Amino acid sequence: MKIYDVLILGAGASALMCAANLDKKLSVGIVEGNGKIAQKLKISGGGKCNITNVELSRDNYDGDQEFIFNVFESFSRDDLLNYLHANGLEPVIRKNRYYFCKESSDEIIKIFKKATKHVDMYLNNDILWVKKSGATFEVKTQAELLRAKKVVVATGGKSYQSLGASDIGLSIAKSFGIKVKEFTPALVGLTVQKEQFWMKELSGLSCQAAIKIGAKTIKEELLFAHKGISGPAILSASLYWQKGNITIDFLPDANILELIKGSKKLLSSIIPLPKRLSKALLEALHVEDIECKKITQSAKERLMRIHNYEFAPAGNFGFSKAEVCRGGVLSEELNPYTMEALDVKDLYFIGEVVDVTGELGGYNFQWAFSSAAVCAEGINSST
Repeated sequence: MKIYDVLILGAGASALMCAANLDKKLSVGIVEGNGKIAQKLKISGGGKCNITNVELSRDNYDGDQEFIFNVFESFSRDDLLNYLHANGLEPVIRKNRYYFCKESSDEIIKIFKKATKHVDMYLNNDILWVKKSGATFEVKTQAELLRAKKVVVATGGKSYQSLGASDIGLSIAKSFGIKVKEFTPALVGLTVQKEQFWMKELSGLSCQAAIKIGAKTIKEELLFAHKGISGPAILSASLYWQKGNITIDFLPDANILELIKGSKKLLSSIIPLPKRLSKALLEALHVEDIECKKITQSAKERLMRIHNYEFAPAGNFGFSKAEVCRGGVLSEELNPYTMEALDVKDLYFIGEVVDVTGELGGYNFQWAFSSAAVCAEGINSST
């Protein structure tokens, strides 16, 4: 039976980047449960794939800061952009921050298809288990038994279960005695308590907001939804929230007291927010919608809560609505310069299956690509 030099488990962003950067002399196989590669890449960013971000640092991630720094030092955003440029892809910047494919995610998928033509693809092959026998790994799928000298686990997280996502990567790690943090939903909408049900009644409305969780502040668009609150600001904020209070500034670019000073207009008319939101906020803050000049000092104090509306979310929308997962193989178990397990030679973990999760805006694809490139270089250097 053939023994591969490298078997990569998964066919997403990190798996394909790793395979594309492995020495072409190596025999490589990719094992994937789906019938097609790059399914998450395909649909991300509205089909245009938010590849990375202009503002990139380890501060944009939940995870071990030094570990993240070391990986990005080895393969940075500029390294990624140079790689794409060399392969004919010039991402465009949207909203001054986000790098997207110009036309569609097919542009980046096409690069990976070309770069992995030499790779054996085992599609529609759900992975059951991985074992090591001497110096060789055995990978059991529903269809067959594969063998390899090295195995790269790039199986992602549990979000997007409609695309076959699972926690098989954590099961593999645990079977080798490697410590993990169980997956929880991240980059996901937040549900609200009864006192904040007024937010659900505004479903479909959005506004710029600044969300504060502990020492972290996220300024982006907030979207009111049937289940609670969502939108880019909340999705990124959810990465840092597990329980307890969050604070919303509904007017991060203005001062409400300056806006109303001396005005004869109604409060709801002077607040630069959608009218329905203005009225709902006033009601939630127990402030009467009267002429600005008639407002009392007590009401002004309550009105200031428009800048620091504090409450505890009830929970989140769950895995089915999550963009990614928090958790994974603990970074302390891995070598940041190769992504190899410290206690299991020739076993590697990359991408979302590692306990590093980025904010919304291309950060997670950057992590997938960087960790994969680091892994490929580590393998190339060891063979």
